[in-house]
Amino acid sequence: MTAQEGRSAAFQSQPSRTRLLKRVVRSRPVQHALASIFAGYLRFVYATIRWTYEGREQAEQVWSEPGGVMLCFWHARIPLSPCTWDRRSPQTMHALVSKSSDGEFITQTVARLGFPSIRGSRSRHDSNGDKGGSAAFREMVRWIRAGNAVAITPDGPKGPANVMGEGSPMLAKVTGARVLFAGMACKPCIRAGSWDRAVFPLPFGRGSIVWQGPFQAGKDADPIALARAWGERLNTLTDRAESLVA
Repeated sequence: MTAQEGRSAAFQSQPSRTRLLKRVVRSRPVQHALASIFAGYLRFVYATIRWTYEGREQAEQVWSEPGGVMLCFWHARIPLSPCTWDRRSPQTMHALVSKSSDGEFITQTVARLGFPSIRGSRSRHDSNGDKGGSAAFREMVRWIRAGNAVAITPDGPKGPANVMGEGSPMLAKVTGARVLFAGMACKPCIRAGSWDRAVFPLPFGRGSIVWQGPFQAGKDADPIALARAWGERLNTLTDRAESLVA
């Protein structure tokens, strides 16, 4: 074999090794182990962060009253999101998580932090890329109407980042749920190179949570217009949270 042929063979084998590594990392046993490690890390970080809160009285109003609730925050803030909900509230919280391989890791992690998942897309419509959107929408409707809570990232699972789709306003309209928004930030943190620039908190830093609500979607509300207005509101809250740790 010539040197050129050897380099060609090595180049061709690289994608195979990459695919093998992805299969190993995304296998169920490995994801379970990684989720346990990451959940333990997050518990430690949450305990060491010095938190600043705004709008907590609005959140406490929601927590103190029975009835279905939607908690909305941006996808990038998922690692901070368990701190936005009081598990002593009368509602049992479930999180909407996509059926992707990344979603499986998130599901395992948040379950270890006390929040089981509803698997599917944010959309109520089935399409080739929807991954169970209609089934998830129906399950969330039943769950909320039973007086429980659902945590939703209205720009997930694939973006565009910090832009709310119409699925969340439609769910609020159908169920009559009270909607609670949460903006979160932390410093120092690591920002991932993912589409959403996910925020991963580091220990012994500062963190902030800004709540606002509850809001409701009227029966005659336009989901598209409401998504635009609610998205702007959630961006404002997230910017405010960032300013508190700047």
